[in-house]
Amino acid sequence: MIGVTILGSTGTIGVNTLDVIAQHKSDFEVVALTANKNVELMTEQCEQWKPQYAVMCDADSAEKLRKALNKTASGTEVLYGVDNLAHVAALPETDSVMAGIVGAAGLLPTLAAAHKGKRVMLANKEALVMSGQLFMDAVKENNAELLPIDSEHNAIFQCMPHDFSHDLEASGITRILLTASGGPFRTRDIETLGAVTPAEACAHPNWVMGQKISVDSATMMNKGLEIIEACWLFGTHHSNIEVVIHPQSVIHSMVEYNDGSVLAQLGNPDMRTPIAYALNWPKRIESGVERLNLFDIKQLDFEPPNEDRFPLLTIARSAMDKGGTATTIMNAANEELVAAFLSGTILFTDIPVLIEETLGRASIHPADSIEQILAADEQARDIVREKISSRAA
Repeated sequence: MIGVTILGSTGTIGVNTLDVIAQHKSDFEVVALTANKNVELMTEQCEQWKPQYAVMCDADSAEKLRKALNKTASGTEVLYGVDNLAHVAALPETDSVMAGIVGAAGLLPTLAAAHKGKRVMLANKEALVMSGQLFMDAVKENNAELLPIDSEHNAIFQCMPHDFSHDLEASGITRILLTASGGPFRTRDIETLGAVTPAEACAHPNWVMGQKISVDSATMMNKGLEIIEACWLFGTHHSNIEVVIHPQSVIHSMVEYNDGSVLAQLGNPDMRTPIAYALNWPKRIESGVERLNLFDIKQLDFEPPNEDRFPLLTIARSAMDKGGTATTIMNAANEELVAAFLSGTILFTDIPVLIEETLGRASIHPADSIEQILAADEQARDIVREKISSRAA
């Protein structure tokens, strides 16, 4: 059996991963589950899957989980904190790690899995955005496997040769076409975006996602992060990656070859497809996803992104060009600003403005150690908090 640790088991990725595993119980064993503070759902998951370990983000949540599990005598050891997230990601019993923790919080445990040579199923795009070369070096030096879970990167991976050598030109690839739905504001009057509410920003037309990722989709920061992630995953420059607005979210991404062929991966917008592909790669398994009916879809539309509407695409490419800790700073600023928008502290249109201001003010250094990366992350958050406070004053 394949031992699996799920980082972020109560989130969308984690829940879908357990759903796929439930269809193949004889092939996979759930070794450890981790969550933020959702004690109720974690209790249900532990009672069903009986993992060796469950890790919560803080002592209070862990104690609540212990009390709940003591009533059922589940046998699961309950832990808490970042160190224990890294601990369960590196367990000898764990073969594969689903990295589904959103944001910078997922970096250290995901990196720990890479250092132990695990199969890392990467749904946390921020790990590569923050640590780039450092992360890829850890994968290579420890013979880890890195399989993308984001629907777009998983689609690109599926469209590439099985012997892909991390070199587009050597594989005959000329372009990566990264699709995007355009989110809920693709056609909304740009002049009205300042009035966008959190509820509107979280109402994604095609995908079911958490609040933070939904806002990133609305600003298209998610696509900016995905451009950066794709550069690292597939060993290329962002000039070889073109964003294509595709409102139906049926084609999840495409790869163009030097003979003029364009290979596309199609499917219903359901994260269980890339999860199933990564869990049992290179062999495919049943995912439980409803089959795609092309006659129901009838047409597929494509258009270029309007970067006046979505300035974060330009900002993300610029941060990649700056190098070093620039992408770390951009990501940290975005996380703080999305949280501020969701709490009603800033406007939707403040997000790109304040990210650009933070990049202009923060010190950019080589991203050659985890300490340097974490310091840049904290510096950016401090700058953003100061800016938000000064606006509120």
